Order: sequence, then structure tokens, then C-alpha cells
Amino acid sequence: MLKIGVLLFWISISFAQNSEVEAVHEFQKKINIEFADENESPLTEEDRKTFTSLDFYPINEKFIVEATFKKAKKEKPFKMKTSTDRTPMYVKFGTLYFELQGKTFQLNVYQNIELSKRPGFKDYLFLPFSDLTCGKESYIGGRYIDMRIPSSDKVIINFNKAYNPYCAYNYKYSCPIVPLENDLDIAIEAGVKKFHD
Repeated sequence: MLKIGVLLFWISISFAQNSEVEAVHEFQKKINIEFADENESPLTEEDRKTFTSLDFYPINEKFIVEATFKKAKKEKPFKMKTSTDRTPMYVKFGTLYFELQGKTFQLNVYQNIELSKRPGFKDYLFLPFSDLTCGKESYIGGRYIDMRIPSSDKVIINFNKAYNPYCAYNYKYSCPIVPLENDLDIAIEAGVKKFHD
């Protein structure tokens, strides 16, 4: 019975990994369609005319990690700095603890107070991070991952779905600056790479 239990456990992990990899393919397809669409694209008109695809790191399953989520308690809303003088109100919603390449890390996840009041965004969470690839292969200002409020204390962080803020493509946008506490001392070679050198 023990062997069957172990086998079922590994089958469930394999299925979850395959599901996450498929989600990355969908993510890449969707973001490329968005960037090519003149009504949705953050690109300048000049860049959009020659756009074919964003540059992605190869999909890497080691950057699909299970994290332990711990909800924050009694956090006060704060003004998050952006690339302009805009300061939207956010609140730290919780912290994600995970291991990668034998090291332990943590990232804070935030909720945009105003956005959470809009239909469809009540459970939306914002995970910004920077890492050792920033300014080299990836955007110098860091990248973002979209999340939803988890239903348990176990969460999948799929770094292959990390994307650049719009201000990486067009100066007219105002983008949240990654908080210093979300700077990772590791190279996250996954997700969208920088757009221009």
C-alpha cells in the first residue's frame, strides 16, 4: 500500500507540473497577442509595427516552486512608489516562503486597495520581484507575477509567467517599483526577458 501511495503522490506532482507548463504556453501566447494588438499593446507605435514576439527564457520546471503562504495580520495600507509621482495605496497581504536551488527565500505579496474594489479583482494579488538577472538579461526594474488569494497555505509560484511592467516598453506608463524586501539573491532565469538593450 505504501508503494501505491508514493506512486500516486508522484503522479499528482507530475500532473501539476504538466498543468503549470501548459499554463506558461498559454501565458506566452496571450501576452504576444496583447502586445500585437494596437488597442491593447503597451508598445510604442514604432515598436509595435515590427513586433513579432517577446523574448522569453526557455520554460524551466525548476522555476515552478511550491511556497508556503502566511497571511499578514494588521498590516497598514501604504503608498507604493512608482516610476512617476503616482503613489497608489497597497497593503501587504502575506508572505511566500520557498526553496530554490537549495536556498530558502521569501517574497511579500501585495493587494492594490483600489483595484480590489473592481469587479473581477477582489482576490487579485500582486507579486513584484527583482533578482540577479535584472539589468542584464531581464528588465532592470524587476518583474511581476499575477496571483489570486490562495485557498490554502500552499501556493505555486510559476516564475515562467513573470512579466515586465509596461514602463519597460513605454515611458508614458506609471509602474510600481519593486520593494527592496522583494529583491532575490538568485538569478531567476525564467519568464519574459528585457525588451531592448
